[in-house]
Amino acid sequence: MAPDSPAPAGPTDAMIADIFARDCTSRQALEAVTGRWGVLTVAGLRDGAVRFNALRRRIDGVSEKMLAQTLQTLERDGIVVREVRTTIPPHVEYSLTDLGRRVADRLVGLIDVLEGAVDEVSAAQRAYDARREAS
Repeated sequence: MAPDSPAPAGPTDAMIADIFARDCTSRQALEAVTGRWGVLTVAGLRDGAVRFNALRRRIDGVSEKMLAQTLQTLERDGIVVREVRTTIPPHVEYSLTDLGRRVADRLVGLIDVLEGAVDEVSAAQRAYDARREAS
């Protein structure tokens, strides 16, 4: 290669995603999705568009403020889309993007595993608590 010719095109360190790197966009998106309310929000939107209050009722225990913040973060990351319906009265619906549906499919698999293992988890918790009390 001649000294004045440009370097070959290829990936740079800035373009390589690394979830273990502190400032990687993929880590930030993972944190939003797997945060306390992110998993439930994404899973709650899996079956289609939902209005805010319906989603809030479905996710037992989430406050209006936390759900709004979670939806905004997921919208910023391209996982959720917010659509204002020009009905009378107007209302807002939230749904998953293509990326959001791919993420939701994976999360629902994890949810299925955990729900199916609830007896195993409960037994492990009881055994752990008993060991802690004995020490």
